[in-house]
Amino acid sequence: MKKNKLTMRETIVVASTLFGMFFGAGNLIFPVHLGQMAGSNSWPAIIGFCITAVTIPILAVAAIGNTHSDDLLHLSSKVSGWYGVVFTAALYLTIGPFFAIPRCASVSFTTGIAPLVGESHFRLWQFIFSFVFFAFVMYFSLRPGKITTWIGRIINPLFLAFLAILVIVSLIRPGAPMSSVEPVEAYRSGALFNGFIEGYGTMDAIAGLAFGIVIINVVRDLGVDRDEDVARETLKSGVFTGLLMALIYILTIIMGAQSRGLFELSDNGGIALTQIAGHYLGGFGSFVLAFTITFACLKTAIGLVTSCSEMFIKELL
Repeated sequence: MKKNKLTMRETIVVASTLFGMFFGAGNLIFPVHLGQMAGSNSWPAIIGFCITAVTIPILAVAAIGNTHSDDLLHLSSKVSGWYGVVFTAALYLTIGPFFAIPRCASVSFTTGIAPLVGESHFRLWQFIFSFVFFAFVMYFSLRPGKITTWIGRIINPLFLAFLAILVIVSLIRPGAPMSSVEPVEAYRSGALFNGFIEGYGTMDAIAGLAFGIVIINVVRDLGVDRDEDVARETLKSGVFTGLLMALIYILTIIMGAQSRGLFELSDNGGIALTQIAGHYLGGFGSFVLAFTITFACLKTAIGLVTSCSEMFIKELL
């Protein structure tokens, strides 16, 4: 049945789907480490981080909807035909098989699973995990019509539940007040700019252009057909997604800053997450972190595979 707007429940499901595709393991690792580095200067860093990790990605999704573009190729071809093909192929290969999709499996294993299995037969466990991980990705990606069910209704709520456990316990019992944590040298005067750079490292600024077509198709599948209505509902879902992402970023950056009262500055956010989970939740914390990271990477990998395959099959091949 055709309609001109989504119900509130449908909007939340679409927003949850978009959030699930955006929010991978890097979206946890980068803000936690940022908090550790920024310390008492975390608020300027948060502003810079949210510009490139929240505002620009949501604007990218809105651009696909607002220009009534069927996909990124259609949008980028407004510059020229050859530019559209080259830019679209480069973007999808970068956020897809060349970098981001393999990273989903490697980061989830090294951060969430490796601490559980130890160094014995490390390569074998990594192979087994990667095989099972991508088997799930293939199963879900071959059913793109059910992407709102897999990501929006099942995987994303599980991810948020496990993440909430870790964030709540760490914020209730902080290692040190954020205001008392000395920032590293780079963040003493350049917290805003460095936060801006760290946010870009999540790759969501360019992923938003790829995910836009998936969300537009989801909105159309829910019965909204007119271009103007699709653009409005896409933007509305994007705003909900951006607010949730910003909230989680703020909480995890604060969590990272407060952890400096317990630990020295870590080499990366994955190590920091492992330390925080182990300190507050003990052995159970390792399982919570493993599930949190794995679910984060799984839903992002599904979104990337789905969006990349749709683009290459429909437009570039």
